[in-house]
Amino acid sequence: MIGRLRRTYRAMRLGTRLALGLGVLSLVVFGVVGTALTTYMRDYLSAQLDAQLAQGQIAQSKSIADYGTLTGKKYYSWFYAVYDVADGTPELRRPEDPADLPEDVDDFTALARAQSAAHTELLRTEHLRGKGEYRLRACEVEPGVVLVSAAPMDDIEDTVGQLIAIQAVTFGLALMTLVVAGRGMLRRGLKPLSDMAHTARGITSHDLTDSARLPVRHDKRSGGPEVEELRTAFNTMLEHIDDSLAVRAEAEQRLRRFVADASHELRTPLMSVRGYADLFQYAAANAPEERDKHLARLRAEAARMGFLLDDLLLLARLDAAEVETPLRLREADLVELVEQAADAFRVTHADHSLTVAPGPGSLKLALDPQRIRQVLDNLLTNAAMHTPAGTQVSVAVSMVNGAAQARIADAGPGIPPTDRARVFDRFYRVDKARSRDRGGSGLGLAVAQSLVRAHGGRIDLTSEPGATVFTVTIPLTGAAPPGHNPATQHV
Repeated sequence: MIGRLRRTYRAMRLGTRLALGLGVLSLVVFGVVGTALTTYMRDYLSAQLDAQLAQGQIAQSKSIADYGTLTGKKYYSWFYAVYDVADGTPELRRPEDPADLPEDVDDFTALARAQSAAHTELLRTEHLRGKGEYRLRACEVEPGVVLVSAAPMDDIEDTVGQLIAIQAVTFGLALMTLVVAGRGMLRRGLKPLSDMAHTARGITSHDLTDSARLPVRHDKRSGGPEVEELRTAFNTMLEHIDDSLAVRAEAEQRLRRFVADASHELRTPLMSVRGYADLFQYAAANAPEERDKHLARLRAEAARMGFLLDDLLLLARLDAAEVETPLRLREADLVELVEQAADAFRVTHADHSLTVAPGPGSLKLALDPQRIRQVLDNLLTNAAMHTPAGTQVSVAVSMVNGAAQARIADAGPGIPPTDRARVFDRFYRVDKARSRDRGGSGLGLAVAQSLVRAHGGRIDLTSEPGATVFTVTIPLTGAAPPGHNPATQHV
């Protein structure tokens, strides 16, 4: 039975449970207040009756002492007993009227005996057989004479009973009103929570696999500060979920695109390797003079695929930098690295003019020389491959706000605004029609950006027709701390 009541209680709505709890608490309060009020009223009426008994006995004692009779000093429904006490034994006098005494006078006699022993007024409440509750008072009229008077307590009991009935009805109506009205008020007060639950159900019915945004928000402003605080926290949580879903969707999209592009990029050299291998096998059997040419092409495609795999492996290691960092940091001169990259550029790209702008004679900081040289070579090669022959290219090294900067600029046609945000994406090419033999794999800028970020720096791009500038910024404090994952910033 108790278990069933518990299950029923737990199945109730919060507003109903709070209303019932409020009702139980109110019932306890009403019970305490009613008991205190009833007790006070009973004590007050009893004190009034005791005072009335005392005042009545004063007049009665005087009448007995003066005239030996109670005539004219009696009260309706009271009882009176006069005792003569000798040697502590009370003897009842013959009553003036048989109605002055009840059928059983043992309680009167016992009280008279106790008064004669105590020599002071005594009060007792006794139940007289056939008459009900009476208040008895014994006092000494004169030496050897004791008067015992008894006043009925029916009026007190009636008054107290009426008071209890009035309290029961009043408190019952108040309790019912409190529960019903309180339940309504609580339901209105808890309505914002119900609205939030409805919003949460709307979220659960939304398909998160097709969209990275939740179209649901709780915009109703109602309730007190606590509800408003909960609403704000709820919407903040939804914003956080939105951001997380957006990041996840973007990462999944980039991953799918990366896998597709990597598969496509690797498929081409693999097919070339297979084709040249077949040609080499045919030439070995039928045209020996063609073997060396096919073998050279086979090696070139294998080397090209090796470069692509090296770049992919490097990016994977950079993405997992908190596990295994690919950097070997030591103190190196950035100015010297730029000059070496410029010399190599002039040899490999003689059709482009390269100038090194004046700057500091030396700029030493903690970095991986091989990887920073790779960054510079990638940026210079990118400038040469995507600009016409004869385009001016320049390199400058400087110190700006406590960081080392290397600026690689060219006077080519520039990068369209729609492509600037994606030039650092893996396998992305601005010129979609460019062949892979000239355009590369599309990993150069992605590798450069990941390497710079692994050093704790960044690459900024500004471009317009006639001026495209890549700015590499590396803080003098060195590489990013352990646990820094560049993949979390850009993939």
